[in-house]
Amino acid sequence: MTKTAARRPNILWFCTDQQRWDTIAALGNSEIRTPNIDRLLARGWAFDRAYAQAPVCTPSRASMMTGRYPASHHVMRNGNDSFPETEQLVTGLLADAGYRCGLIGKLHLSRQAKGEKRPDHDGFETFLWNPQPAYRGQGSDYHDWLAERGADHAALFSDPTKFCGPGAPEDLNQAAWATDRSLGFISAGSDDPWFLMVNLFDPHPPFDPPQNFLDRYDPQTLSPPVWAESDVAAQAFMADIPFQSPHLDVFGPTPDRNGADVPANRPAQVAAKPPESFDARAVKAAYYAMIENLDMRLGQILDHLEETGQAEDTLVVFGSDHGEMLGDHGLIYKGCRFYDGLVRVPLVFALPGRVRAGVVSQALVELVDIAPTLLDAAGIAVPQAMQGCSLWAKMGGEGDPDRHKDMVISEFNDSQSGFRPEHGVMVFDGRWKSCFYESAGLMEVYDQQPDPHEFHNLVQHGIAPELKADILDRHLRKWLSTSDAGPVRTGTS
Repeated sequence: MTKTAARRPNILWFCTDQQRWDTIAALGNSEIRTPNIDRLLARGWAFDRAYAQAPVCTPSRASMMTGRYPASHHVMRNGNDSFPETEQLVTGLLADAGYRCGLIGKLHLSRQAKGEKRPDHDGFETFLWNPQPAYRGQGSDYHDWLAERGADHAALFSDPTKFCGPGAPEDLNQAAWATDRSLGFISAGSDDPWFLMVNLFDPHPPFDPPQNFLDRYDPQTLSPPVWAESDVAAQAFMADIPFQSPHLDVFGPTPDRNGADVPANRPAQVAAKPPESFDARAVKAAYYAMIENLDMRLGQILDHLEETGQAEDTLVVFGSDHGEMLGDHGLIYKGCRFYDGLVRVPLVFALPGRVRAGVVSQALVELVDIAPTLLDAAGIAVPQAMQGCSLWAKMGGEGDPDRHKDMVISEFNDSQSGFRPEHGVMVFDGRWKSCFYESAGLMEVYDQQPDPHEFHNLVQHGIAPELKADILDRHLRKWLSTSDAGPVRTGTS
């Protein structure tokens, strides 16, 4: 492969699904082992306060890939029929500029059942798709890969109700498939730069790591989730706002805000339960094991870049689309909530000589900032329609490493099926977090300075009218700024 000083970098985007920000050893988690993410961080830049534009998959991924907010791209729902033809993906722009683009894993910009409808110009020359390991429909390359190895997909994923426990063995895990295919893509060879998105399903539930990774974590040695007795009342206050629950019969009857029990099979009703009531430490052990398995596979890809002489020419991005409650506040999975565990995600960039090494930034950033950053790195003009703000110059040494945006936003708009529609919006300025829920008519305000775990909703416990008005003013201004004005103006009327 030809190397020149002016050569545009290759781009490896390693994206996990539903990984919280606080799951990296080098960033302070002493209970998990992530040597390869740590290795990436040591030679790159970590944004410790990166926020997802939605607490669920599809809207967040649409924002990552377009550099636009949900209010502008209108991809609000998981399970949407198709991706809007008017939206432009960063991968299409990279392909237009000469990049050889590949996807391995899930895309999830529209519904996954019976095969996802790809956008007209997604830019992917290589498209090795698998929306989730247990998927049995047509078009799954992971299914074909297993068959090549004589493995029985149906036997590996025979229990559709699995919640937590050992899953496919290490050598047949979805991450093993993705790594094998990634090494092939990287080794293909070309004078053109390449872009590869390794888009994995883990650590999304079910919590089913390979047994040998699960054996590395003793649940009894792990810290319990963030929990206070006040969470029971706090989630009862929020009971009409949609949230997933793995097994509602385990969680039991759910009190509504008036204290009356509602049937446990009513999916829109989820209350907080003490973490010990659903063995939250066992869930955390499996979740950490899944992440360690992914970390090992990331390491194999990084090693391959070094072995093929491409490490110095490859921008590596590591991140996730949104988080996971993991028992915090008595909740598991995701839904219409905006706790940090759900909307704050890991985000790391590394490129020798171009990205400053060993930086842990406290700047507020958003996932909409990834797309313009990649274009900047590739020397491609950022379209006017992109709303994210590039991080490229900052990571090269320009400006304050701990300042980027004054506020970040996340939005849920009828985003999950099976629930009563709800529209919630969060705005966070680094201290004050405000959340509004339109249908339920509820509001949350948290001051993270004294309350980093978001236990004390000031709206329930008293908030000064002038502070509430100021927070509301800033919230509305940020929210209004996320809706664009449409096509470029070329006339006066």
